[in-house]
This record gives sequence, C-alpha cells and structure tokens, in this order.
Amino acid sequence: MEDSSSLSNSMKQEGIENNDENVLQKHVMFFDRNKDGIIYPSETFQGFRAIGCGYLLSIIAAIFINVGLSRKTRRGKSFSLCFPIEVKNIHMSKHGSDSRVYDERGRFVQTKFEEIFVKYARTHPDALTSDELNKFLKSNREPKDFAGWLASFTEWKILYLLCKDENGLLKKDVVRAAYDGSLFERMTNEKESKKEA
Repeated sequence: MEDSSSLSNSMKQEGIENNDENVLQKHVMFFDRNKDGIIYPSETFQGFRAIGCGYLLSIIAAIFINVGLSRKTRRGKSFSLCFPIEVKNIHMSKHGSDSRVYDERGRFVQTKFEEIFVKYARTHPDALTSDELNKFLKSNREPKDFAGWLASFTEWKILYLLCKDENGLLKKDVVRAAYDGSLFERMTNEKESKKEA
C-alpha cells in the first residue's frame, strides 16, 4: 500500500490536482444556486440563464443534464421525479468518450488538459478552431458509446458557441476556466456589466 507522500508525488507527476473539494465539484457548484449540495432542474435552468443562454437552450439543458445525471449521483436511493443531482457524487456521473481531464474521482489532470492543445491546436497553440474541436471530439469517441458521444459533443459545442472569440477561437484559458467552474461566474459578471452599461 502506498503511503500518502508517495501517492502525493505520483499525483504531481501525473498532474492531478488534489484538494478536498474536487475540481469536477467546483465545475458544477455554480449551478447549485442555493448552495445546499443538490442541483434541481430549476437551478440548472437558472444557471444557464445567468451565463447568457436563451430560454430554449436553458430548458433543454436542464432536462438533459438533470435527467441524465440524477440517478448516477444518487446510486442506491429511490427514483425522484424532481431529478436532483448530488454535487458530492458528481464524479459518479462521468461519461465515456470524454477528454479524461477529470479522473475517476473528479480531480483535474493537468497532463490530459495540456494534451488537448498539444495534439489539436494547430492554427494557434493556445486555442481551438471549430474544425480542431471536431477532430478532438472524434478522437475521443469510444466504440458504440453513443450516449458518451452525445454528452461530449453537447458540452463542448455549447462551450464553443458561448465562449469563442471574434475569430472563432476557443482559447485555452477559457477551457481551463470551464473545467474549474470559474468561467461561469466570469460570464455572469460580464452579462451583469453589459446590463448596467
């Protein structure tokens, strides 16, 4: 059995961020609007509206996300028509055909994140074009994992749609902020600033 220092060293070598609140939890906590550890579809809807999505996309996202993730994060509990997502168990909802930037415990793997841009950012080293993003998504597809393909495609295309710059580039710092959840607060603040201007 590994001691804690050797485990810590191996995690550093793999580029895994180790903290009590895993990065995948940070990614979804923005949508826990009342901070009770449970995300209901109404909160998912409110979160998408807060970052600037329209009503239709926000409704579809709330249904798609909560129906898809509720059972996975509530294993062993009875079915609920409220489709709650438990933030503490969000790592249980990881799907196939993903980037593997989050490990099985929801920690951020720096080497996998860097790999995205090393392999696919050909036009600009710190950004992805639409075509480069498509190549990245296709390369992550696991055979016959249709649900995983759809989940990855949807997540990344919404991110691209909302966050590409005026040149159609999805920048590395934006993608990093999406992984740790800080992007959502930033987008909300930008939306509020535009309202006040």
